[in-house]
Amino acid sequence: MPIRHCIVHLIDKKPDGSPAVLHARDTELGASDAIENLLSDLNDSYNAKQGKAWGFFHGESGAYPLSGWLKQYLQAEQDFTAFSRMAVEHLQKLMEESNLSTGGHVLFAHYQQGMTEYLAIALLHHSEGVAVNAELDVLPSRHLDLGQLHLAARINLSEWQNNQNSKQYISFIKGKNGKKVSDYFRDFIGCQEGVDGPGETRTLLKAFSDFVESEDLAEEAAREKTQTLVEYATAQTKMGEPVTLEELSSLIDEERPKAFYDHIRNKDYGLSPEIPADKRTLNQFRRFTGRAEGLSISFEAHLLGDKVEYDEAAGTLIIKGLPTQLVDQLKRRKD
Repeated sequence: MPIRHCIVHLIDKKPDGSPAVLHARDTELGASDAIENLLSDLNDSYNAKQGKAWGFFHGESGAYPLSGWLKQYLQAEQDFTAFSRMAVEHLQKLMEESNLSTGGHVLFAHYQQGMTEYLAIALLHHSEGVAVNAELDVLPSRHLDLGQLHLAARINLSEWQNNQNSKQYISFIKGKNGKKVSDYFRDFIGCQEGVDGPGETRTLLKAFSDFVESEDLAEEAAREKTQTLVEYATAQTKMGEPVTLEELSSLIDEERPKAFYDHIRNKDYGLSPEIPADKRTLNQFRRFTGRAEGLSISFEAHLLGDKVEYDEAAGTLIIKGLPTQLVDQLKRRKD
């Protein structure tokens, strides 16, 4: 993971309402194993976060100046340190106005992963602990607590520069329950939501379920394809990468690599070619299956407690909202 530029500033802001004080670094951080490890751990923590949102920049304005400064930096009109300094001063101002944050170290990192370039911005906090020194003394110790990452964003610089129609080149951590504590950070980035990750993931899973039904697959084949989808999408999520429909289609059916992709296009589900999969929604998509004495039952796990009720004591299932095709068959049988 080549790191092109990296710098850390400190915004010291106490929860007592006193003014925020900026301690800005004058030069970039030099390359080191510590910086490599920090960015690697930050990416791991960020990718594992649930509740992220995807979007794109507002138009450049006085209210949302970051995209303009970033463009100047990428066009070599100013260096990385100057860009980060203007950005952190703007963040300090928004932090003061919101009066919701306690400050912290602000990391800016421009790095490359594969063929893609990214800018990561994160507000980092410390945790108190203890350490043992060379003399075997036990001493207080402070360390960056990446497990408590609440305010961070990642900008796909390559997609922003090369795909003007994209609405998902920025991802950011979304505050739980719509907390305003993250709103000022989103405004600092100048980002508006463009893609509904959970909604897109639900649509993808609905398209997959329709595809499996239309193919009239055997139980084992359906289970294998479901496992393939979940494993691929989960792996992409862990890497912070979107689900690519064409790649997923080729994995689901190697003999007919375009079958699922064509199904999505022909049915017009309105899905983008790349989807930022939602981890929580994926975790709900598991199938319960069973077959015995001429009876075959298969349903998605998220339906349990909704359309499917299980009575453990009686050993029975109650199924609501039967498929129309099944209902028609039952009616004809009755007639």
